Amino acid sequence: MEGLSVADAINLVMYLHPSKSRNVSQSILRELGSLLFKFNETFDAVLLAYDVNILDKQAKILSGVHPYFGLRLKANLLLFSPKPDMLLEGKVVKLSQESIHVIVLGFSSAIITAENIRGEFKYSTKDKEELFASKSHKRHVIKVGTMIRFLVKSFDEEILHIIGSLISAHTGSIRWLDRHLEEDSEFDRSSMKSRDREWLGDKTVDEGATPMSYDNHIKMSKKRRITE
Repeated sequence: MEGLSVADAINLVMYLHPSKSRNVSQSILRELGSLLFKFNETFDAVLLAYDVNILDKQAKILSGVHPYFGLRLKANLLLFSPKPDMLLEGKVVKLSQESIHVIVLGFSSAIITAENIRGEFKYSTKDKEELFASKSHKRHVIKVGTMIRFLVKSFDEEILHIIGSLISAHTGSIRWLDRHLEEDSEFDRSSMKSRDREWLGDKTVDEGATPMSYDNHIKMSKKRRITE
């Protein structure tokens, strides 16, 4: 899935109040924990996870921000930063004729409205269950619980809300898309192998037939001369 990235060996400075100096490690983890699943302008992304090492053995009181002290950290961060036209994956949690509601990574909500669903999909109900089914491929169905792949149209950083789209042909049910892709790949490989076999067969026949055909041509020519 796009939109996820790992930032390795990021240098950070954490500011702590002296009252937290008794247990610095715990205080740092608590401060970093407060940043989880929130959009951070410094990272230009949502922080999902972190692994941090404290570089400073002794903290320094910072001039101008007294009485806070600063600690240098080196951290590995897992970030989520969806941009327009990126492909995301999520689970359908609600579906109606007007929209499809999705949860991405368990925390970010997304909505795909009717105008952003391609005409291939037709809304219907089956056994009182609402769903969107493809008119071209009967097994391509989207319903509550389906994992789907969709394109990002916009992302609201404040409320972590995504506007998505199913207009592109390579969006829809992940299970169906992956299976369809595998079938296409197998078909392409089979076709290529078949063409290779035919080419090798023709080449073998031609190579084997050429000397004999040449000899026969000479013999036939001699017979014609004798007859003449």
